[in-house]
Amino acid sequence: MDLPGLTDLHRHLDGSLRLDTLRDLSDEPFSSKDLLFTRGMGLPSALAKFAFVLRQLRTPDRVQRVASEICEDAEAEGITTLEIRFGPHLHTGARPEAIVDAALEGVNGRAGLILCGLYGDDPAILEHWVDIALTRPGVVAIDLAGGPQIGQGLFMAPYATAFKRAAEAGIGRTAHAGEGRSPDEIRQAIEVLGVQRIGHGTTLLDDPAVLELVLKRDIVIEACPTSNMQTSAINSVAEHPLAKWLDLGVKATVCTDNTMFSVISSVDELQNIRAIPGLTEAGIQTTIATGHQAAFRR
Repeated sequence: MDLPGLTDLHRHLDGSLRLDTLRDLSDEPFSSKDLLFTRGMGLPSALAKFAFVLRQLRTPDRVQRVASEICEDAEAEGITTLEIRFGPHLHTGARPEAIVDAALEGVNGRAGLILCGLYGDDPAILEHWVDIALTRPGVVAIDLAGGPQIGQGLFMAPYATAFKRAAEAGIGRTAHAGEGRSPDEIRQAIEVLGVQRIGHGTTLLDDPAVLELVLKRDIVIEACPTSNMQTSAINSVAEHPLAKWLDLGVKATVCTDNTMFSVISSVDELQNIRAIPGLTEAGIQTTIATGHQAAFRR
């Protein structure tokens, strides 16, 4: 399928490296069969797989290499608008500033960088990402990633200050929310954090008030259907609500999430979503156009 000018606004650095690169860098033996995502594995099991990869990507030189190769792979897919996200504090071989600078050097202007904090992180981490972004225009946004755990003390309100500072500085804001969990997460991300985009958002239609809020605030959803099927947010790609979103006027763009873990490319994902009943070719083209329009720019 030849679709020039594709987009991917939700691609994790530590989940989208090449398997051959991981084998080259790995200090530990591994089986790709045990590492890759599988259908219905659930989000906790999926998130646990990042730990192994992060141990191999501790240092700036490795982060730089992976960032560069992700851009090369995206170019080969025909992607012209790309954003790569990661948590610099999870790469423990250097200070976060050095890790971010390495990623920027690897990207070399071919993608925007989004710096992630994780649900449960000290809010100071997100504040630090804003400080870093202020001096590095290649950092286009901050993100709250992962998923809140039951009983987790820190939810969204503690991160509001960092997101407000980002907004005031013209830094983009997105958050993982409603990934098979309550649509109230989507509401909080919009009202408490002031995000412009939502990662995943599969439960959006479970609450008409949240849908109304998304439409009113012109929020863009970063849809990741294959990943959502693997993490059990949806039962199958065919059941993804993308077509319903578009019919209702929701702005959405289709993303890969993790190309290595999910064994997916943007071209593959656009083919997979053709299984969604009611999704037209015009709708698919709309998601691509939305991706170009919704990219964070500084």
